[in-house]
Amino acid sequence: MTIPTDPETGEFHRAPNRFTDRITADGRDGWPVEPGRYRLVVSRACPWASRGLIVRRLLGLEQVLSVAVADPIQDEKSWRFTLDPGGIDPVLGIGYLYEAYEKADPDYTGGISVPAIVDIPSGKLVTNDYPQITLDLATEWTAYQRDGAPELYPEPLRGEIDEINAQVYADVNAAVYEAGFATKQAAYEDAYDRLFARLDALSERLATQRYLVGDTITEADIRLFTTLVRFDAVYHGHFKCNRTKLTEMPVLWAYARDLFQTPGFGDTVDFDHIKRHYYQVHEQINPTRIVPKGPDLSVWATPHGRERLGGRPFGDGTPPPPPPAQETLPPQW
Repeated sequence: MTIPTDPETGEFHRAPNRFTDRITADGRDGWPVEPGRYRLVVSRACPWASRGLIVRRLLGLEQVLSVAVADPIQDEKSWRFTLDPGGIDPVLGIGYLYEAYEKADPDYTGGISVPAIVDIPSGKLVTNDYPQITLDLATEWTAYQRDGAPELYPEPLRGEIDEINAQVYADVNAAVYEAGFATKQAAYEDAYDRLFARLDALSERLATQRYLVGDTITEADIRLFTTLVRFDAVYHGHFKCNRTKLTEMPVLWAYARDLFQTPGFGDTVDFDHIKRHYYQVHEQINPTRIVPKGPDLSVWATPHGRERLGGRPFGDGTPPPPPPAQETLPPQW
């Protein structure tokens, strides 16, 4: 895997999403919401893709939006479907995600990223715009959401959610990568300092409230969780974000366990995929490709005590049912 960094500054900057069509209730981009028409392609290793898995579970969209899980280990052609029999996705009929990108734009030469939503009839990629994908699942797919689905992007709170999301993206979601992929000391230290300053601020915010915005789980919590759940397993050591482990930050550690133990969160997390992807794919950082045995994952099941802060995880809704049998993960510890 080639990691693009600026040769002058040593900074890593994530490439913008090239495919930004939206799947909407009115189909204004040419892609109307239709049950069974689209396939969500993810890697369980990827924090950006994990957002889509969580939102899909919380909203009960499993029966209307199928999912394809890529191998956590990429090769030179990027995400591949080698977890499926014959190395071919059984719905899309392709071996690599890049094939759907090529059908959408034969001249495309950029990166191949997940999450991605593919139009099953045409085999074309519709979108890889991960920030918008989950917002649209919450607001455009309402006709197909389960009874009791929570409001993850409630209209009265969208301004505050957007503000928190912007801060978390810049200083947490992206900063761990900017620290890990930096090739010069100053670039690394800038990302490191922003990361821990933001984590300290988030700890202060969450010390007196159970969730980031309002008293229910929102899109903001999902975006923070997918970084926190990977923190000790990969970011602390592999990306040199080592001022403090998550388990040494009492408020954030309790908050992360609270979400992990909430249906729809921990049951989408595959620590095996996470660890093998980061340590075996990023050979510039870990040339031996050795995957650490630790940390102890059973601590994710310990009591968190966040109930004392009140809050209603699903608002006026209900928890999702257990995941479908074909999406149930083996025990993590």
